[in-house]
Amino acid sequence: MVPKAVPKAVPKTVPRSMLAAVLVAVLAACSHEPPPDAARIEALSMAAAQRNDGAAERELLRLAEHGNAVAERELGILYRSRPERRAEAMALLRRAALANDAQAAFHLGELYRTAEGNPAGPPAAWAWYQRAAEGGQARAALKLGMMARNGDGVPRDAATAARWLQLASDLGNAHAMFLLSYAYRNGDGVAADPQKARSLLEEAAEREYPPALQELALTVDDPQRASHLMKEATEHRRNNWNRF
Repeated sequence: MVPKAVPKAVPKTVPRSMLAAVLVAVLAACSHEPPPDAARIEALSMAAAQRNDGAAERELLRLAEHGNAVAERELGILYRSRPERRAEAMALLRRAALANDAQAAFHLGELYRTAEGNPAGPPAAWAWYQRAAEGGQARAALKLGMMARNGDGVPRDAATAARWLQLASDLGNAHAMFLLSYAYRNGDGVAADPQKARSLLEEAAEREYPPALQELALTVDDPQRASHLMKEATEHRRNNWNRF
């Protein structure tokens, strides 16, 4: 007997609308570009701020609207200088901070501390500075140390101040090293340790912090070195103060 032929499967007809939808999805996937990295976004922010580049600002806004935390932070910093957009600045910085952007948390703390965004002032800043410091933001740790040291919006607490200044120092902040050197010299919040105080002062001076250079110049025995340190202090105070 001749075996019966097996009938071939008849392909189902795919609706044209479905084919079109698939094609659009494939083309969109092929044309999708990855989001720009942090450096590119920060360059856009610089262009928007320094050159009043409208296209750069619009691109920042587009990225922020898509939930990019770095763009939210940079747009928030840009809006901070515009009183009419202060509320938007705070909202953008808050979203970025809650997405674990330590820089955004620091700038939000700055808004609160200076009462630019909230009449509560410095007390409201503490939690945001702390969030930023715990995320590795050295200037936030410095601010916490200074607030506790001076009783700025929080009770004065020398031990708490020293702890935050230590973290800021560990993160490389020369201003914190300078303040912490005084704490160790005077036993303010830590056990007095003249050797550690001197070491911190030297390290702050090596990082070109002007007050540390000047302080060191007044304590060294070598007149030539003292003169060199004073000259450095003057130069860095004039040219590099914003670094600190």
